[in-house]
Amino acid sequence: MSGSAGADRHITIFSEQGRLYQVEYAFKAITGANILSVGIRGKNCAVVLSQKKVPDKLIDPSSVSYIFKLSTSVGCVMTGPIPDARNQVARARAEAAEFKYKYGYEMPCDVLAKRMANLAQVYTQRAYMRPLGVAMTLISLDSELGPQLYKTDPAGYYAGYKATATGPKTQEATNFLEKKLKDKDYAEGSWEDVVELGIQAMSSVLSVDFKKNELEVGIVGGPMVGGKEGEDSVESAFRALTEDEIEERLQSIADKD
Repeated sequence: MSGSAGADRHITIFSEQGRLYQVEYAFKAITGANILSVGIRGKNCAVVLSQKKVPDKLIDPSSVSYIFKLSTSVGCVMTGPIPDARNQVARARAEAAEFKYKYGYEMPCDVLAKRMANLAQVYTQRAYMRPLGVAMTLISLDSELGPQLYKTDPAGYYAGYKATATGPKTQEATNFLEKKLKDKDYAEGSWEDVVELGIQAMSSVLSVDFKKNELEVGIVGGPMVGGKEGEDSVESAFRALTEDEIEERLQSIADKD
C-alpha cells in the first residue's frame, strides 16, 4: 500500500493499479447503509422495492422513505445514505423539470439516467465535489418503448435492466432474479405478480418475513389510486403503493405458500 498511499486521499488520482479508491469507497457506502432494493421490469409495468428501516421509535415513519417521485412519469428508489440520496433526488427533479420546460414533454427515463450518470462521472474527476455514495434505480412507463428500468452508480455508469438489485446481498438477489427471468425479456404476469416476485426475492435472500411497514414499493403501470380493476384503471404515472396494497400482496404470497 506504500506506493499508493496518497491515492486514496484524493478523488482524482489513480493508484498504480489504475484504481480510484474514493469512488470504490462510495460503492461501499451504498452497501453500508444496509438497505436492500430491487427493481423489476414487467410486460406492462415496472416496480422498485426497498426495505424500510426506521432507526428510532420516535421518528415519524411517514417521513422515512427511499422511494421518490422525480417527475409525473419517472420515479426511483435510492440505495445508500439518505442525505446523499435526497441531494441527488433534488438534482434529478430539477433536471426533469428543466427538460419539460425546455422541450414540452416529460424527460424519458433513459435520458434522465444518462444525465445523472454524467453528473456522477464529473464528481469522480473534479476535486471540489466528492462522489455521492448512492445508487439510483429509475423506472417509467414510456409511451413508445414501454416499461423502462435503469440504474446509475457513483462511478457514472448507467445501463438498462430486466431486473436489478442494490445494497447488501446484491449477488444473492441477482442470482435469484436471474433464475426467475432466465430466457425472458421481462417478468411475466400482472403488476401484482411482478410486485410479489420482488418481495419474494428480498424475503428469500434476507431470510425475513416482511410486514407491510417494513417495505416500500414504487410502481408504474399499476392500479390507479382507488381505481377498480380493469384495463382502464392502469396508472402510467409513477406512484408508491399504500401499506394496505402492500399487505394485500404479502397476504397473496402467504396464501400461495
